[in-house]
Amino acid sequence: MTATYTFDVFSSLDGFGTTSGDWGGYWGKQGPELLERRLAQHGGEQRMVFGAGTYRAFVGLLAASTEDSDVRDAWVTRMINLPATVVSNTLDDPLDWPDATLVRGDAVDVVAALKQESGLPLRSHGSLSLNRALMAAGLVDFVQVTVFPVVTGRTGTEPVFAGAADFDLELVESRTLDGRTQELIYRPTLHR
Repeated sequence: MTATYTFDVFSSLDGFGTTSGDWGGYWGKQGPELLERRLAQHGGEQRMVFGAGTYRAFVGLLAASTEDSDVRDAWVTRMINLPATVVSNTLDDPLDWPDATLVRGDAVDVVAALKQESGLPLRSHGSLSLNRALMAAGLVDFVQVTVFPVVTGRTGTEPVFAGAADFDLELVESRTLDGRTQELIYRPTLHR
């Protein structure tokens, strides 16, 4: 059986994955429902998949944080302790992640093999360019976008879907968290 693959990403309303401004984590909009939902989504057995850039960003954020900081929310701690595959031709072993495997090669080939071999669902948080390539190859089963109620027109960086192929999206699930943040889960199909 083929493992499911979820591309999980945070976004501002105007489609940016990060910001150069002083918004803080979650654009300052985290709440208890969001954090509980994130923990529940990472509670089951699964394998995380990261590209080199996102892996480096997570390791940097974690190294600069303390145990009490927002960076160490319970869901992030759970995510760090899940098995992970890091797809990179630029990183070297050993990785600074508890249960990570470095796999060299083309991300499409690596994830296609993982989907066939993994007994666990696959989830990737961030890793924008990696996931845009996987979507174009038809390997992403679900796109989960958590839309925070902010517009980062001047400070937004990393447009989530910039340069992506065109997709039709079937809404599978939606919910409002903390009365303001939208979680949207779609099944993508390459638009022909």
